[in-house]
Amino acid sequence: MTTWDALAKRLDRVKKPVRTFALCDDPDIRDRYVTAKREAERADTYLQSLSPDADPQARALVEKQAKDAHAELAEAKEAYEAHTVTLRFQALEQQQLETLLAEHPPTEQDEADGAEFNSATFMPALIAAASLDGMPVEAADRYLKTWTPADARALWHAAWSVQHTQRTDLGKG
Repeated sequence: MTTWDALAKRLDRVKKPVRTFALCDDPDIRDRYVTAKREAERADTYLQSLSPDADPQARALVEKQAKDAHAELAEAKEAYEAHTVTLRFQALEQQQLETLLAEHPPTEQDEADGAEFNSATFMPALIAAASLDGMPVEAADRYLKTWTPADARALWHAAWSVQHTQRTDLGKG
C-alpha cells in the first residue's frame, strides 16, 4: 500500500461535522441548571484558590460548599435533560449544499440585502436537509415562523454554521 493509499483511506473515513441544538421547554428549569453550573464552577475555583496552609475548618467549609454545589448541579442537570429536546445537524457534502442553494435563488429583496439565497425557502430546506433527526421542511418552516426570534435564529444557526465548520489546519509546512 502506498503512502497515498493509506492517507486516502483515512480521508475517506473522516466524519462530517455535527452540531447539536438543545431547546428546554421550561425556562425555570433551564435557569436553575445554568445557575447551578455557574455556582459549581465558582465553588471549584474558590476551592482551588485556597492556599495549602489554609485553616482546616475553612477548607472543610469550602469543600462542603463545593460538594453541595455539585449535588445541586447534578439534580438541576437531570431536570434540564428531562425537559430538553436535542436536535442534531450535520454538514452536507459540497455538491448537496450547492444544489440546495441553486434551488432557492435570492429574491430581488434578498439580493438587495446581500443574501445569496431566498431566506424564506432556503432556511427551512437547509434545516431539514442537515437534520440527522429527519425533520421535515414543513416542521422547520413552522418552527422558524412560530418560535421566538432568538430560538428560531438559534435553530437556523445550528444548521447553517455546521456547513461552515472548518476541520483543517494549514500549518507552516
